[in-house]
Amino acid sequence: MAGAGAAGADWSPYGRLEDAASVYFLHADIALDAIGGVLGRRRVRGFTLERVVDLTEAGTSVWQEAAVCDGRRLILWHSEELADDKAPGGTVLDSSVQVLPLDSIGHVGMRTLVGRDEDGRRIDRGVYVVLATGMPHELSAVTADPDSPLPVTSAKFRPEAFRFSKSLDDGGPGQIARLIDFGRLLGRLVPS
Repeated sequence: MAGAGAAGADWSPYGRLEDAASVYFLHADIALDAIGGVLGRRRVRGFTLERVVDLTEAGTSVWQEAAVCDGRRLILWHSEELADDKAPGGTVLDSSVQVLPLDSIGHVGMRTLVGRDEDGRRIDRGVYVVLATGMPHELSAVTADPDSPLPVTSAKFRPEAFRFSKSLDDGGPGQIARLIDFGRLLGRLVPS
């Protein structure tokens, strides 16, 4: 793919989305174009990045994600390489953008794993952030008890949720700290 280059370096030292994406994503140009098209002239208030490399029967697949907050919206970009025998190189990139107003987020949860290093100092060993909306992600029928005298049927609702995580093995201390900052930012900005 055009624009692909060496990637995967630690993005946490970079405060600007453009710089962080350039060192971390395989297809930073595609990510920045998609996000920039939605962001416009608004300023990035915070972001987190993720990359997962999977080995499949077709070869290596890379899934990438950026979550960007501009103070009013959460902009989610993700991509995945898909096998395509007709495409040069045998793959195409499925690039997707989703925009959520912050007032559509009804829940921000953050769990931090805290430990001690060899000298007894506090160390954050991992963080897990979940954002849940009121939008239905899954609606499934729940059948009534067949022994019940009333034929009551109901539905089970599962809200749309977005999950982000970092650990010492997946991202290291810098990315853990950046995700904690991102979770705290959203916790402050999401209307109550």
